[in-house]
Amino acid sequence: QVQLVESGGGLVQTGGSLRLSCLVSGVTFSKYGLGWFRQAPGKEREFVAAIGASGNYKSHRNTVKDRFTISRDNAKNTGYLQMNSLQPDDTAAYYCAVSFGRAPVIEQEAGYWGQGTQVTVSS
Repeated sequence: QVQLVESGGGLVQTGGSLRLSCLVSGVTFSKYGLGWFRQAPGKEREFVAAIGASGNYKSHRNTVKDRFTISRDNAKNTGYLQMNSLQPDDTAAYYCAVSFGRAPVIEQEAGYWGQGTQVTVSS
């Protein structure tokens, strides 16, 4: 059974930082690309960042690329999203997803999803 479990969300003030984690089980993590997506209330889910299976390829949404960093530790079966200089517009539920052999940059490329973790940035 494939499971993705996100953690690290919470309430933070504008300008603060959080690090999200995504623990993956049930697949050979080192063969899967990892992506982070987010969904704000009343909005569609959107791409945030993605990383290839080996960690060599990375992509970040333009509006976060100077503030967020995606990474992974294949020995721990875990992906991360370091979020700095958080803004109220970053408030959303954040989801991790994996895709066999590719870094998922659109929802349709993701094979498995986590349940999400809430990030709330107060002004």
